[in-house]
Amino acid sequence: MTNLKQTAKPVKPKTNWARNEEADNFAKTVKLFRQGWYDADSFRRFRLQHGAYGTRMTNDYAMVRIKLPAGEIYPHQFERLSQLSEQYSIGNAHFTTRESIQLHWVILEDVSEMLRSLAEVGMTSREACGNSVRNVMCSPMAGVCPDEKFDSTPYALATAKFFLRNPMSQNLPRKFKFTFTCCEKHGMARIVDVGLIPQTREVDGEIQRGFKIFLGGGLGNKSFVGHQLEEFTPEEDILYTSIAVVKLFDRLGDRTNLARNRMRYLVNEMGWEKFQNLVLKERAVVRATQSVITKLKVDTTPTEIKRPIRISDESGESSPDGYARWLKTNTLKQKQSDYYSVFITLEAGDITSNQLTALADFIREFSAEGKARTGFVQNVAIRFVHEDDLPRLYSKLLQVGLAKSGALTMTAPIGCSGTTSCNLALTNSHRLAKEIQRKFLELKLDEDDDLSDSTIKISGCPNSCGQHGIATIGFFGGGARHGKEMYANYQMSLGGRSDGETTLGEITLRVPAKRVISVILKIIDVFKENKKPDDTLKSWIHRIIAGNENSNIKSLNDLKKILEPLVAPPTKEDDPDFYLDYGSDTSYHTKTGKGECAA
Repeated sequence: MTNLKQTAKPVKPKTNWARNEEADNFAKTVKLFRQGWYDADSFRRFRLQHGAYGTRMTNDYAMVRIKLPAGEIYPHQFERLSQLSEQYSIGNAHFTTRESIQLHWVILEDVSEMLRSLAEVGMTSREACGNSVRNVMCSPMAGVCPDEKFDSTPYALATAKFFLRNPMSQNLPRKFKFTFTCCEKHGMARIVDVGLIPQTREVDGEIQRGFKIFLGGGLGNKSFVGHQLEEFTPEEDILYTSIAVVKLFDRLGDRTNLARNRMRYLVNEMGWEKFQNLVLKERAVVRATQSVITKLKVDTTPTEIKRPIRISDESGESSPDGYARWLKTNTLKQKQSDYYSVFITLEAGDITSNQLTALADFIREFSAEGKARTGFVQNVAIRFVHEDDLPRLYSKLLQVGLAKSGALTMTAPIGCSGTTSCNLALTNSHRLAKEIQRKFLELKLDEDDDLSDSTIKISGCPNSCGQHGIATIGFFGGGARHGKEMYANYQMSLGGRSDGETTLGEITLRVPAKRVISVILKIIDVFKENKKPDDTLKSWIHRIIAGNENSNIKSLNDLKKILEPLVAPPTKEDDPDFYLDYGSDTSYHTKTGKGECAA
């Protein structure tokens, strides 16, 4: 059958984030480093400032992290990333939890060529790593969420543009993160340095825009939930507030103790009330002393929404197998009538170069806004897809292996890169996430409404790149020993969440890597046996932690006793596979390199 299609006119990005000269400067600096003119520490700081992160146990390769401010990415940029992954990387890319894309195992001398090519399509890796303001995030539902007060995307983009290459944010005590969201449900405003939720209020009969601002949150070896600065921050004070907080952190942050120099430690040690007062005073100084030209340049020009036109003879065909399951677990209805946001399920954020190219085509063919958004859970959202086009989009996704269901359920776990590339990782969290996803989709757990709002998040070490602290069921990696033999092991936490009731998970049990899946399934079984009619797994665990459960499971200790027989290590003779981490055929060890998060 023929299928004639005419796509909408290509949408061009409003901002060119790149600077061509940075590629030349990077090439020159690498050459000087190789010749011995740069010491290792100085070169590391320079490399990180330009988005090139160290790769596990080698100095000859880098991971290049490309920033996607507010999560926006356009079809021609997908195509360029596909080309670069083939030419300089390993034929695939990795979507992070912070709206960036990573290309791994790039030869150090090739990084400058990659930066030059990225600049041609307006993309940059500048300050994607290092002690600077990192990528400014925004919920992928911003602009389409039925519960939002207004679209925060333009404010996220303006903030990103203001701080990128800004001298005030080039040498902070540690990395610094902004997150804008749409509502309490679809964002993580309370677990970041600066989190912003759009709000409105009526003043003299007029509706005024502003934000709820949360400060001092963050995940890591020690995590904290952020504090609300004030009841309402008007939009004209957003930049002044942001500058004030960055300046305070720059001035007062701990530059000596690398393990405790994120802003959340400063807030915790100083006390919230004192820090809050300092922010408000600093903001008054900033407002009084900043030049009148220092404004947050917010472009609120609406994006043209124009459904791609197509003529097709496929309209009479029935929906392909699996469509109903995919529709339920991978799409959200937008506030715009007849339109949906479609979330593409990836395995722990991984995508092949061919799939990147295919996504570019799908955006042109199906998205009425002509671009995609990334989010907080290692996936891609194609928004403004007309409901009549959903079956055809699903068919197209099937053809390229991107039609897995479960994107918005617990069957799509988060897994950081782990020992596949990270110097600090102790376990292969990346592969474990994939194993869980494959098994749970096989069991069709994505179709279980009781599990739909729960999450599984896995980090390869305590540093929380996999966001385990805010997961319904979270894991962070380490090593354990049985007799003389070592095996990969995880600390399991329960009850974390990142919505309006943001809660950090409670450490419950040590779980060997090869027992993680069976432990999760057992938790689900116990939940099913003890749940009330309206319970979900998330609400049930939350009630146990709060001490309000009156079934046979009244505390986490009751659940722990049921799980303990599953985690007892066998002898190596009885189960040699137990002592191998996922993705490895050699004996487990805990060798790590020097981390660069605080370099």
